Amino acid sequence: MKHGSSRAGTSGSRLLSSGARPGRGGPAVDRRSLLKGAGALGALGGLGALSGCAGANARASDDIAFWHLLSGPDGVTMGEMLDGYMATDGAADVTQTVLAWGAPYYTKLAMASAGGRAPDLAVMHVARVPGYAPGGLLDPWDLDLLGEFGIRQEDFPELIWDKMVVDGQLTAISLDSHPFVMYYNTEIAEAAGVLGSDGLLLPTDNTEDFRSLLLELGGQAPSGHGLSWGYLGDGSNQWRMFSTYYTQLGGTIELPVGGQMQYQEELAIEAIEWILSLIDGEVGNTSHDAGTAISEFATGGAGAFYGGVWESGSFRNEGVPFDMTMIPGVLGPPAAYADSHSFVLPHQSNPDPERRRNVHAIVAYLLQNSIDWAAAGHIPAYSPVIEDPAYDDLIPQSHYADAVDHLVYDPPAWFTGSGSDFHTYFGNDMQNVWARRAEPLDGWNAFVARVNALLEKPEPM
Repeated sequence: MKHGSSRAGTSGSRLLSSGARPGRGGPAVDRRSLLKGAGALGALGGLGALSGCAGANARASDDIAFWHLLSGPDGVTMGEMLDGYMATDGAADVTQTVLAWGAPYYTKLAMASAGGRAPDLAVMHVARVPGYAPGGLLDPWDLDLLGEFGIRQEDFPELIWDKMVVDGQLTAISLDSHPFVMYYNTEIAEAAGVLGSDGLLLPTDNTEDFRSLLLELGGQAPSGHGLSWGYLGDGSNQWRMFSTYYTQLGGTIELPVGGQMQYQEELAIEAIEWILSLIDGEVGNTSHDAGTAISEFATGGAGAFYGGVWESGSFRNEGVPFDMTMIPGVLGPPAAYADSHSFVLPHQSNPDPERRRNVHAIVAYLLQNSIDWAAAGHIPAYSPVIEDPAYDDLIPQSHYADAVDHLVYDPPAWFTGSGSDFHTYFGNDMQNVWARRAEPLDGWNAFVARVNALLEKPEPM
């Protein structure tokens, strides 16, 4: 082990929005919603205006405040699922508040929890949870109560369950995993002769065969590119790509508080050099950002695309003939960089037992009906949904469901996870490497130095 610089959306449910668009078909706002949510649109200027901030004790036990960062198609789907819950006998009423994705959301959630004005339920990326739970900002879930609603530990893959537990307590309940995957244009792949008799992309398990496959795809693609991947200005996408291949090589990262980042330098440089070979102007474009990479694939210009599963809805809407698979394990065993949308209980000093019971019931319903969530491309975390024969009929979702056995989350720290400084700093220091304006080791060492500086700081709790 090396360290330092050594060589080692909704329909009928009520929704309030702050800084994020919930997607198409937003609900009509009735008088009750308007009165309860008055001022929510001004939430960016003050937490007291948010719907959950009226204080749980000021509301009825069956009136649940739910904050999340799900906009666009995801927001619509979540709203529809909540409508389904609220149509069941004895259901509580759920008011959604949608906030802007990223740092603004997590800052507001932390402030609300610390200030005693937290919502009853919230969504967090599970990789962000280790930075919140130790500071007392989240309350644990009640395993016995979940069991009453049919939710058990054995219903989750081990890799996902482990991320849900912090310091021995069930602190998050994951709705999904959303891995970094490979899309491919089926018409281009067929013309290139790289589809098997089952209609799926031919498997490859080494760099030579995989590069040859991408070149075959590029030979049939209008752009001449076998692979589209956007990195300019997108630290998260850079990290997803790196983490996938570094993990294939057997690389690990540990971030000990007060210490230095632990990693294997040789493997990091090998992963970086392999990525550079994929954006060499022959296999893939040398200078895509997220938008141009998506556009190239969406318009049928490229044979394959590296991105998150959440892009599948857009490609489907564009009429792209595509399928999806895990990124092939060409440097070692397959790995799928991922995060998970997870439900958390923001801390409340004196939670109402009936309200908490209602929240557990809501989450149980959403998990048990998450085949609807799978339509957006996410892999349900609740295993009975994936094991249901109905899931096999979801194409292409069922073609990459095996990613749940190979998930790779960010190393736990207060500054890691989706939309975190960890990703931003990686992008800042590595972008010139991908653009071939800096050497791989120089970019990597600059990133490590930034991480070590963060590790020296006390957790901001």
